[in-house]
Amino acid sequence: MKEFKDIKDDQIRIIGEDNSGKSPFRRFWIILLSVCVLLLVGGSILFAVLNREKASETEPEPAYFEPETTSEPIVCEWLGSRVDSLAKGFTEIRDTLINDIPLRIYIPHNAEMSLYVGRMDIRDTSVVYAAQAADVRADNGGIVGAFVLKGTPRSWGLSKKGFCASIDGVVTVGVAENSPLFEEATEKEGYFFRQYPLVDNGQLVENAPKGKSIRRGICDRQGEIFMVETGTPESFHDFAQALVDLGVDQAIYLVGSSAYGWAIDQAGTRHEFGDNNYYTGRRRMPKNTSYIVWRRK
Repeated sequence: MKEFKDIKDDQIRIIGEDNSGKSPFRRFWIILLSVCVLLLVGGSILFAVLNREKASETEPEPAYFEPETTSEPIVCEWLGSRVDSLAKGFTEIRDTLINDIPLRIYIPHNAEMSLYVGRMDIRDTSVVYAAQAADVRADNGGIVGAFVLKGTPRSWGLSKKGFCASIDGVVTVGVAENSPLFEEATEKEGYFFRQYPLVDNGQLVENAPKGKSIRRGICDRQGEIFMVETGTPESFHDFAQALVDLGVDQAIYLVGSSAYGWAIDQAGTRHEFGDNNYYTGRRRMPKNTSYIVWRRK
C-alpha cells in the first residue's frame, strides 16, 4: 500500500510540476489572444460605424414615416401631342396596355365640350368626338342624376357622385355629393351631368355593379382632359384601377357596352365604337339619350 501510495504521490507531484512550469507561457498566450480578439472586434465595430455613416450621407434609411419634403411635385408629361392652336380640331387616338387591359385614349384638340340630347347626326362635320354621357332611367326614360343642357336643368337628383361640367370652355371632372358647378352651369349657359365615379384624387372608387363590359370614361390627368375605352370587357374595379395606374387624377364613367359613338382623327378618318344599329327594329332609342360632344372651335 505504501509503495502504491508513493507512486501515486510521485505522479501527482510530477504532473503538478509540469503544469506549474508551463503556466507563465499559457497566461502570455491567453492575454495575447484576448488582445487580438478585442482589437478585431473593435476594428469591426469601427468599420461598420464608419460605413454606416458614409451610407447615410448618400442613401436615406427607410422609415415608416417619411419626412415632409419641400421639393416640387413631379409633373407627368401630357399624353397628347402639342398642337398648334390654329390647327383644325380633331381627336388624337392612342392605344396602350395597362395591367393587361388594352386601352384606347381619345384626346380632343382645338375642340370644346358640350352635351346633346337626342339622336346625334353623324354627318355633323363639326363633331370630333361623341359618346353617350348620362344613363337613362328604365322606368320613365328620364335622365339619371342632375343634368344641365346649355343652362337649362333637365334633371335633378344625386344618384351618382361623379360629375362633369363644361362652363365657359373649361371642363371639370370630379367626385362630390354637392357641386356648385350645377348652379354655375345654369347661370352661365353651361353643361353638367352625373355618372359613376371611377377615380377621385388619384384614388380608386368602388362601384356596386360587378359585371364585365366594355368600359368608357372621361378623365382629368394633371389638367389634360381625355376619354378612355377598354378593348376588352372589364369590371368597374379593374377599369378604375387601370386609370389609377395610368396616372389619372379624376375620372367618371361614360355609358359603355354597345353604346354608339365615334371620333374623327387628324386625317379626317372616322373611328366608330359600339353598335350603330342598336336602336333599330324593335328597340326604340330613349328620347332623353344624352351625348358628350366635342366640337371644333
